[in-house]
Amino acid sequence: MTRLTDYTSYAAAQTIFSPEKLWELFDGNRAQLNIAHECIDRHAGRSNPAVIVVRADGPDEVLGFAELADASSRFAHDLVSRGVKPGDRVAVMLEPSRAFYVAVFGTMKAGAIAVPLFTLFGPDGVKLRVDDCKPRLIVTNAEKASLLAGIGTEVVVADDAYLQGLLRFAPHFTPDTAADAMALYQYTSGTTRELPEAVKHTHRSIVTLMVAALYGTGLRPGDRFICPSSPAWGHGLWHGTLAPLALGITIGAYAGKFNPERLLAALEQHRFTNISAAATHYRMMRNSGAAPRYRYVLEKMSFTGEPIDSETASFISETFGHQVCSMYGTTEIGVILVSYPGARDFVVKPGSLGKPIPGGRVEVQDAEGKPCATGVTGELKVWRRGEWIATKDLGRIDEDGYFYHGGRADDVIISAGWTMSAVEIEDAILKHPEVREAAAIGVPDPLRGQVVKAFVVAERPGDASFEHEIQDVVRQRLSHHEYPRLVSFVAELPKTPAGKVNRKVLRDREQAARQSEATS
Repeated sequence: MTRLTDYTSYAAAQTIFSPEKLWELFDGNRAQLNIAHECIDRHAGRSNPAVIVVRADGPDEVLGFAELADASSRFAHDLVSRGVKPGDRVAVMLEPSRAFYVAVFGTMKAGAIAVPLFTLFGPDGVKLRVDDCKPRLIVTNAEKASLLAGIGTEVVVADDAYLQGLLRFAPHFTPDTAADAMALYQYTSGTTRELPEAVKHTHRSIVTLMVAALYGTGLRPGDRFICPSSPAWGHGLWHGTLAPLALGITIGAYAGKFNPERLLAALEQHRFTNISAAATHYRMMRNSGAAPRYRYVLEKMSFTGEPIDSETASFISETFGHQVCSMYGTTEIGVILVSYPGARDFVVKPGSLGKPIPGGRVEVQDAEGKPCATGVTGELKVWRRGEWIATKDLGRIDEDGYFYHGGRADDVIISAGWTMSAVEIEDAILKHPEVREAAAIGVPDPLRGQVVKAFVVAERPGDASFEHEIQDVVRQRLSHHEYPRLVSFVAELPKTPAGKVNRKVLRDREQAARQSEATS
């Protein structure tokens, strides 16, 4: 029987793929399916590790499929003993660790709904989410437990003593969940003052996820795959954890404060062959200067979250010997554009988002909902269930059918009638060899409506000479009118918990500063 995992080429993806063939990769069916069984239990006989936790501090942790199958079953029994019923929510606020995987998979195995929470949330951020999803339990560590004492929900400290106590339960638990039963609630990244809506996933979501796994990250049996993004977010949870484990693939996860050299060392030590990371991770690896100290066996590389600048893309190609492949989508709509890592017949165009997933329809449309001409910027939309769904991102398409990102719809800068992309301006600024990070926004101007203001992170002190150099770099690489008329040198850029530059925070700060000036 021909399976989708037997083929790696772009041509095969277009001719062999069908939604029906995705189901051949699983034990479950359209009526009954359980994510924990698909990711852990059915692979219990494998000799390869399930998870390698790369720790920022301390020794790495290697976990097998069999031990996770047993321990997550014991955890499921513990939930039942506590009165947790199918459909109840269980929040898990832990870094990648044995306890994290045991709790997440044990929750789903029991038919309850796992709710991973970012470990850097403070009490207010956690309370917003707890008030929204109303979990029966919060599973966390001793440090976080003290912060959550007054949150109003039972807190379980998943320390060594707790895990040892699970041994009183049986190591087998047979899941019984409908494919359409809820399995996971995932909160998109946001500030603690603003609650993002929970995206609710059923057990059958693991089947749809395989499209992105096969063609966005290029996963195939035999890979050793690492994703350093936190499993509290979509990239680290779905693409970095569930998809590869469902294929019986060894995964690497990162725990603790991110250190780019620590990741580079782990790539060598554990001989990872496939990596998917945020653009920020790659940029930090480049800026660390540590990459030449290690040797790599990487064969496939992908990124998501935000566009990757051309200087970092060149660094990746020169350092690892492969072009990095874009994977574009949103938490709400999933992955829709990919660059087919591992497909030798697919030409990766630097700077592009790639082409639609097999069977997918994506268009760049104007304000009236009509397709834009080649090279014209419009809104990216995807065809779903008989209608075009807006991604809230801008983009364009070239003559070969490749898509390019134009930034968020609210990141467009319009100055003196010119429409400019913050992403393209930032990419040009990053061409300056002494610039480490950059963000661009539009700020009000009485003559032009808006002008570009750039925020720059650099080790070199900011002065008028440095500002002029940055402006000249942009003038030379983009149109003359697109250079940043204002440059602010800052120690760091605000980022979302998922690591993306948060331009909204920069715009809000500018607005507040102007209002303060106006009233003073």
